[in-house]
This record gives sequence, structure tokens and C-alpha cells, in this order.
Amino acid sequence: MQRIRLRYTKRGRLRFTSHRDFQRAFERALRRAEVPMAYSAGFTPHPKVSYANAAPTGTGSEAEYLEIALTAARDPEKLRELLDESMPVGLDIIEAVEARTSGLADRLTASVWELRLDGVAPEDAERAVVAFTAADSVEVQRRTKNGMRTFDARSAVASLEAHSAQADRPTDQPCAILRLVVRHVTPAVRPDDVLSGLRAVADLAPPVAAAVTRLAQGLFDEETGTVTDPLAPDREAVTAAPADRTGAATAAAAKASA
Repeated sequence: MQRIRLRYTKRGRLRFTSHRDFQRAFERALRRAEVPMAYSAGFTPHPKVSYANAAPTGTGSEAEYLEIALTAARDPEKLRELLDESMPVGLDIIEAVEARTSGLADRLTASVWELRLDGVAPEDAERAVVAFTAADSVEVQRRTKNGMRTFDARSAVASLEAHSAQADRPTDQPCAILRLVVRHVTPAVRPDDVLSGLRAVADLAPPVAAAVTRLAQGLFDEETGTVTDPLAPDREAVTAAPADRTGAATAAAAKASA
């Protein structure tokens, strides 16, 4: 059984699709592309697709991941092209690699988020960031299925910076960009929780809803404070495999001639 790991996006209006909506669209794409999917056992078999840490509804993303299991081997890049052609524009399959290592979900320990705050001056955003990062803890509340829950939004934030917006949208209104790295903890801390924290410590209240995009997710490097590519180990294993086989064949030939 071959396993393929995919990276996909949620762009434009498609950021408002729920995870269930994406699942339905992806399963239709699997059928259109005639992918030889492996299915689960039982009375209601379903395609073996493993989704990892999907972004909340309403947020964009450049780094969503999933893994599929196939009953017959396929070239990952050709498979990616077929699936991408079968998906709606905005839900784009942008990378595919054969799974050669275990634990993809274990390598998704942090996310890089960008928050566009229209109507907020960069200097006001900077003051709020300073107040937030200086705090030992920032308690926020979020409504869950079990009622209101209070938790610390500060401890999960590894870094938080404010920037001026690029001149990509000509406007007379101020605009600030927040770039943050958030560890994946329990309970999960989402970008809107950080915004609630900024409101609590610095009274930062954007006049319109923030445009939120996940730029990356992967293993958090404590030394550098960066988020690494979770598919890199699989690419490296694929690259190393031919060399390993050549080395093994050479060793076997030498042993036979000895």
C-alpha cells in the first residue's frame, strides 16, 4: 500500500469552506481523478484519508496537510496534477510526496499566522504587541460546546510582531499586519484568541474583522524560533533511497566476489 502526503490551500472565498465541505470536495476529486484509493473495512467503507490539524472555518491557509492510502502505486506529481484539476479554484493541491517516514501529525507542532488589521494604525498594533508579549499570561474566554471556557492565550505564542501593510490595496485607511507563531497546545489557541488577548491588554479593537491566513505549519524549532517544513523528511528519504539501493548492491557484489 502506497501512502501519499499532500499540501493544499484555502484561498479567496474558499477560506469560508468548512472542514466537512472540503472533505466532500476532496472525495469527489478522488473519484474524478480515478485514484486507486484504499478503503476502510466495515459496513460503511470510506476512503483512507487522514486530515491533520485543519484551519478554522473563515481563515485562509497556504499550509494544510492530509495523507491518502492507495492500493496501487502512482507518481506523486502526476497524482497531484490530476487532483488539483478536479478541485475548485482556491482549494489547490500544491505539493505531493510519497510518505517514507511516520508521524506526519507529530511534526505539526506550530503554525505561522498572518493577520491583516484594516483600520488599525501600525503604531497602535505595535503598542498592543509590546503589552501582550510583556505579560506573563493573558486570559481570554471562548464559547465551546460545553459553555464558556477561560484559558491563557499568551503561553502558546512563541513570537508576535507588528508590521506596516504593503501597498497592495490602495486605501486612505490605516492597516497593520500581525505575524505570529503559535504552538499547537491543548486547549488550542487560535488567531482570534490572540486578538481577544490584544483587546484585553491594550484595548486593540479592529473596526472590521481581521483577514487571517496560515502561512506555514510544521515542527517548531526551539533554537531558531522557526517552523520547519513537515514534508522535508519524506523528500529527503525519497532522494536518499536510490543511493542507499546502489550502496547495498555494491556491497552485495563485493561480498559475492570475495
